[in-house]
Amino acid sequence: MTPTTATRIAADSITPNTRRGGDIRVTLSPKTVGSTSGFGGVVRLRPGEFVTEHYHPYSEEFLHVVAGRLEMRLNGEPVELGPGDSLLVPTGVRHRLVNVGDAPAEAVFHLSPLAPRPELGHVDTERPPNPNAANPDVGRPR
Repeated sequence: MTPTTATRIAADSITPNTRRGGDIRVTLSPKTVGSTSGFGGVVRLRPGEFVTEHYHPYSEEFLHVVAGRLEMRLNGEPVELGPGDSLLVPTGVRHRLVNVGDAPAEAVFHLSPLAPRPELGHVDTERPPNPNAANPDVGRPR
């Protein structure tokens, strides 16, 4: 049997990334835990706040809503999501996430597989609100 070690990462210990809007924290990644097949974390959005439209040329994105009311637009088509709902964003599909509720929203996300290089993982199709901010630093497989 292969020995395992658990690495606990608290979302609040991660500096939020705000490049595309919202509060995005990559908790599990090649950089933080040495993952080799993908990365994930949490996204927090205040009412009316959004993550700008983009797509992933190499990865599927999995989203699970923990709290609040969200709308994910997939290639412009709205999908309403609430607590307990999950959604798959296929590779190459443009998507934009908006908090359409009147309370803060939180969702857990995971992307897999990893892009060949971190800078190839996201393609913006809408100008980010903080274009000078870096992309989330997921690191490279160890």
